[in-house]
Amino acid sequence: MFDIEKIRRQFPILTQKVNGKPLVYLDNGATTQKPRQVIDIVNKMYSEYNSNIHRGVHYLSAKSTELYENARETVRKFINAETPEEIIFTKGTTDAINLAAFSFGEKYIKENDEIIVGLTEHHSNIVPWQMLCKRKKAKLKVIPADENGELKFEEFKKLLGKKTKLVAFAHVANSTGIINPVEKIIEETRKTEAKILIDGAQAIQHKKIDVKTLDCDFYAFSGHKIYAETGIGVLYGKKELLETMPPYQGGGDMIKSVSFEKTEYADLPLKFEAGTSNYVAAVSLAEALNFVNSTGIENIEKHESELLAYAEEKLSSINGLKIFGKSRNKTSAVSFNIKNTHFYDIGMILDKLGTAVRTGTHCAEPTMKHFGITGTVRASFAVYNTFDEIDKLYEGIIKAQKMLS
Repeated sequence: MFDIEKIRRQFPILTQKVNGKPLVYLDNGATTQKPRQVIDIVNKMYSEYNSNIHRGVHYLSAKSTELYENARETVRKFINAETPEEIIFTKGTTDAINLAAFSFGEKYIKENDEIIVGLTEHHSNIVPWQMLCKRKKAKLKVIPADENGELKFEEFKKLLGKKTKLVAFAHVANSTGIINPVEKIIEETRKTEAKILIDGAQAIQHKKIDVKTLDCDFYAFSGHKIYAETGIGVLYGKKELLETMPPYQGGGDMIKSVSFEKTEYADLPLKFEAGTSNYVAAVSLAEALNFVNSTGIENIEKHESELLAYAEEKLSSINGLKIFGKSRNKTSAVSFNIKNTHFYDIGMILDKLGTAVRTGTHCAEPTMKHFGITGTVRASFAVYNTFDEIDKLYEGIIKAQKMLS
């Protein structure tokens, strides 16, 4: 049974007040709050097991290494990857995409090759590919979107061709919450030799992810978006592809042997994990995934879908409020503006009322330009949010509208 009050009791931060008001945290697209079990495992790691991994024969190092590699296996199971070697720990989604762009690009991209991205991408899934294209004299192509922000699949089909080497797109658009037509894009791409990278930063916490069923070549996501610590992320890659790619960075842990004449690199996944890994955060990610598993991803998806429907219905009734990214294929975010008011002012007033939302471009300037605006207010939901909190958001917007009119 899905018990929202029981879930909320697991998140200590939700008990506090902001500006004298109970905290209503609706900025989950930026980062999620952390359940007690994640906080406890971080404390336990530093209190009982702290030691560098893969570098010692003593108990603490062996224990930290065991927990780190167990975390890798937990991630593997969570996304249904084939082997642990396909799970590369990174600093986050941005780092994961940069790793893929550099390493895949070094091996497979040459002059006049083409890379395709979606119009509604986060900057982290645009800029690394721009940098690669500049370095390799390749070309970046963009899948256009319609007036609602949904990618135009038929236009994508026209872009896809023999020169296409990679298609990179978000599973869920961070600025609107729109779920992109992942399966259709992958099916069409598989008619070519192009590889596929999915930015899963805004999907991993909301939907069941199965990389085998998806049949993507890369899948990137961050821990802090799914109730874990900051500073940890994952790049999933198909083993046979990762094995052909050169290392992203050099240093300790990613080598078998080093001399001034030659360096032999480590096998997967350590080849892509140079230096001291954020092993504590990796363990926190495993604990966060345990929390999601115990709650049930299907329960989470159902609850958040109901929250989204309720929020869009309530907010749509506000005179002068416009929702950007209206679609039947959405998850857990509402991006909006109010006529004759600035999104920043709305966000500031909501904060005074204890409600946290995101304001601005959401690191998606091309999307804002597409909508003909400079930014929006974004309310984004997580497992611990309630219908009462949506009501408070609604009431706060009404107050802000009156104050700013």
